[in-house]
Amino acid sequence: MRTALTIAGSDSGGGAGIQADLKTFHQLGVFGASVVTAVTAQNTLGVRQSAALSPELVGAQLDAVLEDLGADAAKTGMLANARIVERVAEALQRHGVEKLVVDPVMVAKSGDVLLDDDGCEALARRILPLAWVLTPNLPEAARLLGREVRSIEQIEDMVSAAAELQNLGPRNVVVKGGHLSNPARATDVVRTERDETYLLESAWHPVGQAHGTGCTLSAALTAHLAQGRKVLEAAWAAKAYLSAALASSAKLSRGVALLNHAAARLGHDLVTLKLCV
Repeated sequence: MRTALTIAGSDSGGGAGIQADLKTFHQLGVFGASVVTAVTAQNTLGVRQSAALSPELVGAQLDAVLEDLGADAAKTGMLANARIVERVAEALQRHGVEKLVVDPVMVAKSGDVLLDDDGCEALARRILPLAWVLTPNLPEAARLLGREVRSIEQIEDMVSAAAELQNLGPRNVVVKGGHLSNPARATDVVRTERDETYLLESAWHPVGQAHGTGCTLSAALTAHLAQGRKVLEAAWAAKAYLSAALASSAKLSRGVALLNHAAARLGHDLVTLKLCV
């Protein structure tokens, strides 16, 4: 069994963050370990309160896991502030973690801020150069590039943004198209370290339909990398998993639906792969 590590915040509602990551790891057959960076009081309606852990405690968790279990692949989610970003980057480098998926969590689906401005700067400077794969949505991509969100409105804009983001340090980039305005298909752009660009397409599900989609996609990608898959294959499999989880999502709450991690299986939703020339 391979090991996967998530470094992220806790979601008391269970739909995103550490909880979604560990569910995904389990469903995809890897042993999941976790480093909690922040605790949030949230549900499907929004974040009521949050508190970041001390950088020292975050670092101690990282050392405890990596000195014993190691990590065939790891991912970052909510990092909360610059001091935690710095401590995480230092530990990942010191322990030689290679396959790192960076989900640059900045704002919750409800609009609540999860990473301050200093944290965003530190993320770009310290974490992005360590990333094996960067997985921003469109608002996150725009913020990292210092652009307006409306500057990424078409597939062609996503392709350009992926190339620009790669220049910030990550070896591979997956730009998620969930915030596009009602396209015919849900399209993500994959930019590989070979400077090749691919489009991954699946059935369209509105971005507001469910909670925890970004966490789940990056966790699935991490799990497949931990099992030895190449980036393009891992990205395809992760999108197929998320599409199946969305298709079987459940309305258990007063807010958005919750992904059905347990029912999701690869192949339930067709994902097409196209080389972008």
